[in-house]
Amino acid sequence: MTTLLIKNAQLVVHHDKLIQQDVLIQDTQIKAIGDELKLEADRVLDAKGALLTPGLIDVHVHFREPGFEYKETIATGSRAAARGGFTTVAAMPNLDPVPATVDTLQAVQSRNAQDGVIHIEQYAAISDGLTSPEVDDIKALAAAGAVAFTNDGKGVQTAATMLQAMKLAVAVDKPIVTHLEDESLMAGGVMNLGQRSVELGLPGIDSLAESTQLARDLVMAQATGVRYHVAHLSTKESVALVRIAKQLGVRVSAEVSPHHLLLDETDIDGDNALFKMNPPLRAPQDRAAVIAGLLDGTIDMVATDHAPHATAEKERSFLGAAFGITGIETSFQLLYTHLVRPGIATLEQLLTWMIVKPAEVFQLKAPTVIEVGGQADLALFDLETAHTITAEEFVSKGVNTPFIGATIYGQTVTTIVDGQVVYEA
Repeated sequence: MTTLLIKNAQLVVHHDKLIQQDVLIQDTQIKAIGDELKLEADRVLDAKGALLTPGLIDVHVHFREPGFEYKETIATGSRAAARGGFTTVAAMPNLDPVPATVDTLQAVQSRNAQDGVIHIEQYAAISDGLTSPEVDDIKALAAAGAVAFTNDGKGVQTAATMLQAMKLAVAVDKPIVTHLEDESLMAGGVMNLGQRSVELGLPGIDSLAESTQLARDLVMAQATGVRYHVAHLSTKESVALVRIAKQLGVRVSAEVSPHHLLLDETDIDGDNALFKMNPPLRAPQDRAAVIAGLLDGTIDMVATDHAPHATAEKERSFLGAAFGITGIETSFQLLYTHLVRPGIATLEQLLTWMIVKPAEVFQLKAPTVIEVGGQADLALFDLETAHTITAEEFVSKGVNTPFIGATIYGQTVTTIVDGQVVYEA
């Protein structure tokens, strides 16, 4: 039996009030919470007034293994997540081989458990190779522990494929998670079709590639009753469609990525592929719409879409570079700095978007409150000290982010998984 006593931590109570408390952890559980606990412990950790929260949850990460270990591995990705304050993530299936059968899924799950320092849930593919029109054996994959089903990175191009997937997912009560991309409307684009693409002379992606596929799917989601989750929503039309669908009783949820909340196409400082991501950075009015959608509950949660790449894959023009941005080590910090500190959102709202809603929508076992008897998955954040992001500090193999050089608050001090310290600053 091991014990860890956290002293002088700040816990959030309702309406952003912070109270200083001590927390005693015994093995994997929280055993006591109180004011100035006078208890013996194997280790005493002085939080020095840092914020203590349940571990953050990210339902959209790319850990790249198997198949693309030069970009990231389960070991580096999970340690990067721990550095960001995350204790549970859901990993996407764009791997090689794609987890489209029970055997391939279980092989990835085994690696996740062996090499991960946090809890890693695993997505299975909707269809083989993320492109086949034939839907996988969703019943068997769900029984094997798939958290949800997605062809992330590829839009499901055929309505019949999506409808069949939805019908099978309803039967096992698992979410279908959609990457919205009508390939017939992509036109080889590398950034948002708009004023900035014209200025830079680069081919643009019409925002209709996202919203038209969403409209199609929402009609089928209503017909089937599936739990339908929209990944990395990015346009004002998509926000409006999800808002209407919720009013109609469709079981739809949505996520937004930190970069779509904090950046738009006007921030792109030339032909700089650190700003190349999919979906692309949209127009200022789209950014305003996703912020409004998050604040009014149309969008349920924040998810990073952590997409690490090798440096050489991003050190080139928009035309030849890979799509994607790394984000799991900086997401809470950037959102705390740019949404909470200026008063756009409350700390309680941010924790709801990054802990409570992901657990609720995906029916995860991860703790969403700090309570006696609860699982000891916790994170400590320093809200007071300014920090400048540098490329050298990343634990992830990927340093492909335009936020290097930004000044932030909320650096992770310590991350604890099942009562064990897995990250310390």
